Amino acid sequence: MYVGNAGEDAALDRGWILGHFKDPGDPRHSEDVEIKWGVHPRGDRRARWVRGERRTALLVLVSGRFRMEFPGRDVVLERQGDYVVWGRGVDHSWYAEEESVVLTVRWPSVPGYAVPPGDGGGDGRDGGERRTA
Repeated sequence: MYVGNAGEDAALDRGWILGHFKDPGDPRHSEDVEIKWGVHPRGDRRARWVRGERRTALLVLVSGRFRMEFPGRDVVLERQGDYVVWGRGVDHSWYAEEESVVLTVRWPSVPGYAVPPGDGGGDGRDGGERRTA
């Protein structure tokens, strides 16, 4: 069992609170799902688009205004609880129009989405997403 606070725990691992990247002995380790508590300052942008997505994802707006970008369509989340779901094969990116907090759930939890450190910002994992939320 593990009891925590998403804001506090997320700050320790760049936003990630559950997934394959946690130590195998940690109850938050999972190959099935990953969860991120994302805190993004105004103007924060994904370093580059995710292409060839192999996961399904749900992103829920907790606070702020957050734009998800997809080929041919942008989705702006502006009310608490607004969400978007996309599936495998859907390329995407994002932009924080205002300081935002989002909860992302992705399944399955698979490696292979990292951007090498120093290659476009972020934390060097998962396409430059900042792991502060």
